[in-house]
Amino acid sequence: MPTKERQLNTSDTILLAMTRGMLGAGIGLLAASRMSSEQRLAVGRTLVLVGAVTTIPLALRVFAQPSRKAELAA
Repeated sequence: MPTKERQLNTSDTILLAMTRGMLGAGIGLLAASRMSSEQRLAVGRTLVLVGAVTTIPLALRVFAQPSRKAELAA
């Protein structure tokens, strides 16, 4: 099966890393117990929501690009 290659510019890479970080931090806060329960849930849910909502349009933009077939070296 041929692999598909996509080009990402620096800003796309940074945005994807930031949104994934926010999503991970939110999940971590939801699982942690350093804050009060109300604070932890509020911050954790907000980070998860923002991370997920901002990842979706970026992923659509990346996968909407025309792909190039990558040639595998033998």
